[in-house]
Amino acid sequence: MISSTASAQIFKGVFPALVTPFVGGEVDEDAFVKLVERQIAAGVHGLVPVGTTGETATLSHDEHRRVVASCVKITAGRVPVIAGAGSNSTAEAIELVAHAKAAGAQAALVVTPYYNRPSQEGLYHHYRAINEAVDLPVLIYNVPSRTSVDIANETLARLAVLPNIVGVKDATGDLARASLQRLTCGPDWVMLSGDDPTALGYMAHGGHGCVSVTANVAPAACAALFDACAAGDWSAALALQDKLVRLHKALFLDASPAPTKFALAHLGLCAPDVRLPITPCAEAVKAEIIAAMTQAGATA
Repeated sequence: MISSTASAQIFKGVFPALVTPFVGGEVDEDAFVKLVERQIAAGVHGLVPVGTTGETATLSHDEHRRVVASCVKITAGRVPVIAGAGSNSTAEAIELVAHAKAAGAQAALVVTPYYNRPSQEGLYHHYRAINEAVDLPVLIYNVPSRTSVDIANETLARLAVLPNIVGVKDATGDLARASLQRLTCGPDWVMLSGDDPTALGYMAHGGHGCVSVTANVAPAACAALFDACAAGDWSAALALQDKLVRLHKALFLDASPAPTKFALAHLGLCAPDVRLPITPCAEAVKAEIIAAMTQAGATA
């Protein structure tokens, strides 16, 4: 079992929220291998399969489990794997976290329960139940824009004392929250941004890295930005931010991950296929995505 102190060291850096490539309506396992290998070669610090960007909402449970197991197998311990494992059913979330552990993932990323909008007490007991059921590090994914529920710093502080609840992926874009959370949850609490455009600011507030959509397309530059922050070279980090910020925004000009899959297809890395209700990237935004890729130096 990874201790909380070790978690603060292991779960640092850029963790691409991997797309799940499709071809002919099925998961393209060959393309997935290539995507994972490209990420590791580019110097990312870990991988996140079957998160929101991996279209987990439209994967079957069997597909979800196969993608996690495949990511762990391909990675072969070279970088940590944080497996997406969230649900708005506590029992189902526990099953997915248990599978992540059985597959060999180093941690699970568990989104706050969506649609049913639990209270802060309900959120606490949801994550406490997962903590007690599975001996695997868990990062809480807080993304109110998608789930319609926001987990408060005070609730995170209650959860931070539990042995398996080790940190957060924060996609709120609220930078003041990061500083307050760091003070509330303590030095071993892992703080990863879930918002590429504000990740530089998040790390300046004491964050440890980013679960990144942009890293799918420009992994080396995203990894270099974190490395610059970790080294205290904020001038270099700002220069990289200036290269990447247009791409950060362009990848959300249409429903995610359609723009990201278009960008990867433009690089010849996978098909642009998505699953309904997501539709293929709109023609009107493709030129901006390509221009942003050029500015970021994104190549295959």
